[in-house]
Amino acid sequence: MNLDNIAALLSVVKTKHNIDKKREWSAGSSTYFSELKKEIEEVGEELNTDRQCYLEDELGDVFWDYLNLLYNLEVEGKISLAKVFERAQGKYEERVDTIANGGTWASVKEKQKLKLADELKKTS
Repeated sequence: MNLDNIAALLSVVKTKHNIDKKREWSAGSSTYFSELKKEIEEVGEELNTDRQCYLEDELGDVFWDYLNLLYNLEVEGKISLAKVFERAQGKYEERVDTIANGGTWASVKEKQKLKLADELKKTS
């Protein structure tokens, strides 16, 4: 896997966003949320086939719509794209570390929910 591909794809997402601002096709994050759900259904249709190239293509569409969703949410001031990736990394590193050391996914998940609730209280 080449992580440069992700950076390059994000650059294409930004270009697409600038194009979308001049057109009426996209309504921002809501458009990409809707498209993401459709693409996930298409992945589901491909899972039981023996068509690897189609499955990979559909998974690429999911990733494209997910990146567009994130970017549009950031532009709309609803999230920080960097923070989404930071949170995901921390969250799943902690979960995997917990189960690797004999803990349970459910226990660490509950602990993380409480931590989020505390964070929300501090920012409200």
